[in-house]
Amino acid sequence: MFKIDLIVVGKVKKGAWNDLIEDYSKRMKWPIQIIEVESKYSDPKTQQEHEQRLVLSKLDEDSFVVVLDERGDGLRSLDFSQTLDKIRSTGVDKISFLIGGAEGFTDEVRNKANMLLSFGQQTWPHVMVRLMLMEQIYRAQQIIAGHPYHREG
Repeated sequence: MFKIDLIVVGKVKKGAWNDLIEDYSKRMKWPIQIIEVESKYSDPKTQQEHEQRLVLSKLDEDSFVVVLDERGDGLRSLDFSQTLDKIRSTGVDKISFLIGGAEGFTDEVRNKANMLLSFGQQTWPHVMVRLMLMEQIYRAQQIIAGHPYHREG
């Protein structure tokens, strides 16, 4: 069974954002787990290093790793779904998406990636990136299943 982990820096409080993320999570046919980590440090460099250690400690060695990073490829939804389908077809049973905190990831984390993915050159709050990623994973699932959720215009 194809499984998905979202390993994310930061916690989402109860409320509208959390409700939307939960809604997409419930719609998923693929098992999806959100793993939240948070640094206790406030110094930016120390915080980034601590977040990196926390994220890497949650990563399964056999997982296909996608790091969300502004340097990554920006994919159309159809291309994203085709990419996920190709990954699944190679026998990979787990994909881990990594979303960093305010300081982003270091090269050490980016070098662990099988793929860098970008949602554009703008800077987005982590909660919005999490929600956009959940929606795109759901959309990919629907495209792969042949469901008319996605429309090309």
